[in-house]
Amino acid sequence: MRESLRQQIVEICETKIKNKGSDVGLSFYAFFANKNDDPELLMEAAEWWIKENQLDHFEKAVKIKRMVSEKNVEFT
Repeated sequence: MRESLRQQIVEICETKIKNKGSDVGLSFYAFFANKNDDPELLMEAAEWWIKENQLDHFEKAVKIKRMVSEKNVEFT
């Protein structure tokens, strides 16, 4: 996972948690605009979410933030 995507995920999770509370859920689509302007980045997030971590479609933002922040995420 590239560093810019990791930072984007953490920032969006923090915003969602701040605005909606610690029980807020999200999918990997939450990290992207409603248009597919960077398919490679979208697929990178999808692969991390689905293939590497086998996460459900919706997960708690606090869980995702913790995983991305604390786990030894491989950066490219």
